[in-house]
Amino acid sequence: MSVREAGQKGGQTVKKKYGPEFYEQIGRKGGLATKQAHGHEFYEQIGKKGGKKGGEATRDRYGPNF
Repeated sequence: MSVREAGQKGGQTVKKKYGPEFYEQIGRKGGLATKQAHGHEFYEQIGKKGGKKGGEATRDRYGPNF
């Protein structure tokens, strides 16, 4: 079993035990902690970098009319 497969198996076990809402809660906590530590500008910076790169990759893969 690979590390990736083990991680997926563990994630499925947690999902069965606590439900998908558990991941929503910890995601919100992590997002809030990141916002408090880095501020709103941090999200703007990563959004600009990721959004542009992701948009360009999608355009290149599927064409401009996608």
